This record gives sequence, C-alpha cells and structure tokens, in this order.
Amino acid sequence: MSTFVAPPTPTYAEATPRVKAAKVLTDVFAPANLVIALLLLIGWHSTSSFSGVGWGLFAALFCGIVPMGIIHFGVRRGKLTDKHIRVRKQRIAPLTATLASVVTGIVLLNVLGAPREVFALVIAMLVGLASALAVTVWWQISVHNAVAGGTVMILVLVFGQTLVLPAVLFVVAMGWSRRVLKAHTLAQLVCGTALGSTAALAFTLLR
Repeated sequence: MSTFVAPPTPTYAEATPRVKAAKVLTDVFAPANLVIALLLLIGWHSTSSFSGVGWGLFAALFCGIVPMGIIHFGVRRGKLTDKHIRVRKQRIAPLTATLASVVTGIVLLNVLGAPREVFALVIAMLVGLASALAVTVWWQISVHNAVAGGTVMILVLVFGQTLVLPAVLFVVAMGWSRRVLKAHTLAQLVCGTALGSTAALAFTLLR
C-alpha cells in the first residue's frame, strides 16, 4: 500500500518561475482538458465535419465535463484537497463516479448511433479509467501522465508517425511538471505513462 503523499503546491504568486511553468503545464493539460480536446479532434476526424465535433462534444460531457464538475464539487465541499487530488485515498470516489459517468455516455452513444471512432475512443477511455482506478486502490500513479500517454498514443495512431517526436516531448514535459511540483515519484510517472497504453490498445482493437 502506497504511503506517498504529495506536498501542497505553492500558489502562482508564491512560485518561482520554474515552479510556475510546471503549474501552467499541469493546469492547462490536466486530464479532463486533454480528454475533451482529444474527443473533439477524433470526433472531427470521424466524419471530417462539424457533426463529428458535435459527437465529440457530446461524449466530452460524460468523459470530461461531468468529471470536472465532480472534482470541483468535492473541493468546494472540503472532501478533496485540490483539483488535482494529490491524496491517493481521495481519488477513489471521484474516479468511481467518473467511471459511472463514462458508462452512461457509452450507453447513450451506442443508442444514438455515434461514429465508430468516437464510440471506440470512449470505450478506450473507460478501459484506461478502470485500469487507473484498479491501481489507485493500492498505489498512487500519475493520472496526468496516464492520460497524456494515452492521448499521444491515440493521436499517433490516428494522424500518423510524424507526431511521434512531439508526442514524446509532450509526455516528458508533463512528467517534468509533475516532478517539479513533487506530485509523484519517477516510478509513478513512468507507470502512469505506461498505463496509458491500455486505452491506446483498446482504441486500436475497436476503431
């Protein structure tokens, strides 16, 4: 059972330029933001039209927007330390609630006849989320890096090998930001990134 607890992060006003840059990366490319952006991109790719973007936005409601709302509600109620949930035990309830939201989205997307790529991506997100939840029960991995890793792997699968170098640099930058903020150990970052492959594999098999 993990005993690792990330320390509180300083505010932007208190942070050094290095820590401030890490905070910007962590906040801008938070898991929910990446999920929403990826769904919109794959939605567009699935139909090459705004109808696909609409499907992506609909899926994003259940996979990104509702989960963000759950976390913000938990922070406001004092049940969660912060929006990135640095305490492992606090992650289990919001991850479980997010799992229920994603399952609801899958059911509706199936009933309404969503494009295959969008549907496959949401299933892949469910697989990645379930994997993260299973690990979180006993060990704290980096969800930031898990989502970042899964996102870039899926983008490479869809848009081609030219994205490999930017993808690697992005994942490294995300890991750097989490280390600078002392949010995770190196092992937690590496294992989190590797965990993202579960979503990429599911997407490959289903698309």
